[in-house]
Amino acid sequence: MADYYLVERAKGPAWDHSRGRREQAGWDEHAAFMDALAEDGFVVLGGPIGEGDGENVLLVVDADGEETIRARLAEDPWPEEVLRTERIRPWSVLLRAPAPPSPAGRPPR
Repeated sequence: MADYYLVERAKGPAWDHSRGRREQAGWDEHAAFMDALAEDGFVVLGGPIGEGDGENVLLVVDADGEETIRARLAEDPWPEEVLRTERIRPWSVLLRAPAPPSPAGRPPR
């Protein structure tokens, strides 16, 4: 069983290439949705691949399988025409740095 899933999302046909990622229509709603997924622990890490705004986005997702991932991402206010799920791959982590010590009074992540 995979430790996580790598989810690659790509700009869809409705993406306005004359505008940056944060200037796309519906950005605030999409960002709030993604923030909620991160707060829930579903999205562990995420961001554009490459320099600047990047072409695609990579998410590290903690889920029980592809069906769950697709169902959760289907709730995104940005439809597949704006940001589509291009690839979902299981990822087994073999190397992991030790967790850094946490500041006093805060539990480690």
